[in-house]
Amino acid sequence: MKILVIEDNESVCAMIEMFFLKEEIEGRFVNDGLKGYETFKSGEWDLLIVDWMLPGMDGVTLCRKIRQEGSDVPIIMLTAKDSESDQVLGLEMGADDYVTKPFSPLALMARIKAVARRYQKQKPEENSEVGTSLLKVNKETREVTLDGKPVTNLTPKEFDLLLFFAQHPRQVFTREQLLERVWGYQFYGDERTVDVHIKRLRKKVGTLEQPLFHTVWGVGYKFDESVDGNES
Repeated sequence: MKILVIEDNESVCAMIEMFFLKEEIEGRFVNDGLKGYETFKSGEWDLLIVDWMLPGMDGVTLCRKIRQEGSDVPIIMLTAKDSESDQVLGLEMGADDYVTKPFSPLALMARIKAVARRYQKQKPEENSEVGTSLLKVNKETREVTLDGKPVTNLTPKEFDLLLFFAQHPRQVFTREQLLERVWGYQFYGDERTVDVHIKRLRKKVGTLEQPLFHTVWGVGYKFDESVDGNES
């Protein structure tokens, strides 16, 4: 695995590098946002770890630029900001996950492995499209159509969550189950991550007249084309 780490704290970089060596991960470390962006553009990377506060270009701007260019490379954001609004902003700019400082290197490695598993290239399958009569999701091309019209503004994580729901229509999932199945690890942080992604998917996919994501009070969420009054 080849990972680009854009972080200006030398102690954090040294700690991450030590665990990379143990896991036999090839790491490249850059301490400036602008240089990090140039390094990203000049190579092929399996995953990016980006600090929020960086000289030259901050991590949020860097993440947004990478997504605007159409790259779906997994991005884990490192941040000392722990407010909900800051975390939401990072996710909205296209980060797949965030780790709040100070963090355990073992926890970071677990996040890295989980994200990497989700983005491993899969062999083409005959039945690559899933969905319903209204929504179609192609897991190979990562294309989405709603009532025949393309949906092009989904972040990588929003697509993963939408794909999971499309593969399990009308099934109810708790936030913990969604974190385990979509995020790929036993999540021990803030479950509001799920709420943020559901809220954004509701705005991008479906309408008030035809909601697709429904809240099952006291349990979690489900994906269903029928309007059953459970929508929050």
